[in-house]
Amino acid sequence: MTAKEKYQPVLDLGETLNVKDGKVEEKENKLNVWGTTKTQYEKNLLWDKIKEIGGNNPEDIMADIKVEDTSIYARHTVKSGETLGKIAKHYYKDASKYQAIFKANTDKLKNPDLIYPDQELVIPNL
Repeated sequence: MTAKEKYQPVLDLGETLNVKDGKVEEKENKLNVWGTTKTQYEKNLLWDKIKEIGGNNPEDIMADIKVEDTSIYARHTVKSGETLGKIAKHYYKDASKYQAIFKANTDKLKNPDLIYPDQELVIPNL
């Protein structure tokens, strides 16, 4: 199995995330990938997938992933049934961090208990 075949799920995720300026090159069974994600969260998703496949220190891949917008962690479109706590748990693994999301979105949210489907929220860096 080539390195490209091994890491194909990473390349597929990059396509799903619409990574900009993506480039993939395989040399001597080592995969080199470059690109720019929209947010840090997307970059983290790619690195998590790389580690899932190759372990914490994979030697058969080199990834140079940049982030387009470092002022925020992510953007999130609210889905039916979500709460700020559920969203905070998803991004930060801690539901109690919902206040940080609320504070970052006071221009569109007046009450942390009232969010609506299709609202786009900024998920701030912590």
